[in-house]
Amino acid sequence: MHILVVEDEQRLARLLRRVLQEERQTADEVHDGRTALELALSKNYDLIILDLMLPDLDGVQVCTQLRAANVMTPILMLTARGAVEDRVAGLNAGADDYLVKPFAMDELLARVNALLRRGTRAGDPVMVLRVGELTLDLVRHEVQREGQVIELTAKEFALLEYLMRNAGRALSRAQIIDHV
Repeated sequence: MHILVVEDEQRLARLLRRVLQEERQTADEVHDGRTALELALSKNYDLIILDLMLPDLDGVQVCTQLRAANVMTPILMLTARGAVEDRVAGLNAGADDYLVKPFAMDELLARVNALLRRGTRAGDPVMVLRVGELTLDLVRHEVQREGQVIELTAKEFALLEYLMRNAGRALSRAQIIDHV
């Protein structure tokens, strides 16, 4: 799965990205609201982990603008602000879940997995991609061709997923490098 981590505290953002990658997820990392909004509007993410307090645009503004643009990617709001009114504001802006810092990494991963299982509100996400005789299972992180399992590195898997999602379209080298 492809996850966008939006966190202005760079050390925490790197940690989150690394933990997600260890869980065999692909993660992009940004540190401000404006960049997060641009990426979320231009790329297809399976989940967005969004800090509330960000430079440029805060998490509520980013979330509100994404929902106004009909981006239904699940959003996990992550913040140090745990007051009821803060949680309500985040959820009312369109967040699907809200986790208060400090948090246990196991809880974050459980919430991420729950949101990925649930998929988008607009419908179920594609969990298995098929192109010809090639099958890519996004949940089990497995590739098969004619029933034979093909072992791939995380980068190879991410590249293949991107190419399969864009089957039949010409992609530039810059697009591929930017995604993978």
